[in-house]
Amino acid sequence: MNEEVFNMSIRKFLKNVGVTSQREIETAVRAALDSGKLKGNETLNADVVLTLGGLGVKTTISGKISLE
Repeated sequence: MNEEVFNMSIRKFLKNVGVTSQREIETAVRAALDSGKLKGNETLNADVVLTLGGLGVKTTISGKISLE
């Protein structure tokens, strides 16, 4: 295994996850604010599930996103 290629591949994947996740969260929160579902002072629970196909890995990463 080429460690440098492996490391760069992981970084590229995680960058894509971060950018895509942020966009989805921002879109959902703005829509909820516009519809009145959120007031703008909430703290939201968030979970991300990471799976690695063929390896039997499934990990949930939990956190909170504060709007104020």
